[in-house]
Amino acid sequence: MIEVNTPTPYDTLDYPALADTCRSCQGCGLAETRTHVVVGTGPVPCNLMIIGEGPGAKEDEQGLPFVGRSGQLLTKILDSVAINRESDVYITNIVKCRPPQNRDPQADEVAACKPYLIRQIQLVQPKILLVLGAPALKTVLEETKPISKVRGSWYQTPVDYMADNLYIMPLFHPSYLLRNDSREKGSPKWLTWQDLKEVKAALSFYAIS
Repeated sequence: MIEVNTPTPYDTLDYPALADTCRSCQGCGLAETRTHVVVGTGPVPCNLMIIGEGPGAKEDEQGLPFVGRSGQLLTKILDSVAINRESDVYITNIVKCRPPQNRDPQADEVAACKPYLIRQIQLVQPKILLVLGAPALKTVLEETKPISKVRGSWYQTPVDYMADNLYIMPLFHPSYLLRNDSREKGSPKWLTWQDLKEVKAALSFYAIS
């Protein structure tokens, strides 16, 4: 599992300074082909944080995460359980620059971005973290099981920024849901809706505790 409490080269940076540093990063080959660095978006701190895989074409153009078709679906799914994307969630990816042809991020690219991701978690201070898709699952949880076997499961890890453990749930990536459009009971979309209803219930507990 990702070491949320580990020191990074960015420990002295607040969020705006971290974002500025990230935008000028030349740490891997993705810097040569990007249009924009996609740091993340949402309130800081925030009880809910979502981590995806990496920017696509639309995200690279706009410098914002999840603004293409997958992002539109993510917004709809969040809305369906009364989670407001603008005010209730911080969203980022394991890598901040678009991999060419939307391929999976390579190990050196993930490693270059990992300290940024750790520092983001430390600054956002989520109580619940959602990881979308297999690359995020492997990076954040270091899980070897396929996401179809572990989605909807709770993982937890101690963090320095709060007394409670950080709770982490893997979910299907919205791009996978676009390819599997059925809403029938037991379908990936239906399962994701059930998972997010559980996430919403957990968030409601934190809101009143």
